[in-house]
Amino acid sequence: MRSYDLSPLFRSTVGFDRLSRLLETATTGDEAASYPPYNIEKLSEDSYRITMAVAGFGLDDLGIVAHQNSLTVTGKAKKDEPTGQFLYRGIAGRAFERRFQLADFIKVTSASLQNGLLHIELAREVPEAMKPRSIPIVNATGTQAVEVEAPAPAPALTQQAA
Repeated sequence: MRSYDLSPLFRSTVGFDRLSRLLETATTGDEAASYPPYNIEKLSEDSYRITMAVAGFGLDDLGIVAHQNSLTVTGKAKKDEPTGQFLYRGIAGRAFERRFQLADFIKVTSASLQNGLLHIELAREVPEAMKPRSIPIVNATGTQAVEVEAPAPAPALTQQAA
């Protein structure tokens, strides 16, 4: 595996030290974590949905924990006694733990289980303090400078005077 030194990038940036950890996590392929399958949808500019196929798991078997910028979904395997002899067993009933890295200000809003699919709704909620705001400019006397709008053009004449 190749290792990249990102320290030159951090000389002129502040607060991006987490970026190196995210890059390391992304480059270390996690081939073993392919169960259960999932989809990530972007529903609008600020809302997302994660859908996981969790056939055989009930509400009591699943757990969802959101902590800082991480979302963890876990499933406990049931210990059911087989009623018959399996000729082929293709439905996985094993325990799992799936982790998702969330961007800043992404919050879990709801979760539902329908027809063997776990739907997790997410939304970006930027605090008011983090949103861009306009800063008034004051002049040398300490009063706020007022923008003067350009005068409206004169209306064009459509009829000639007789």
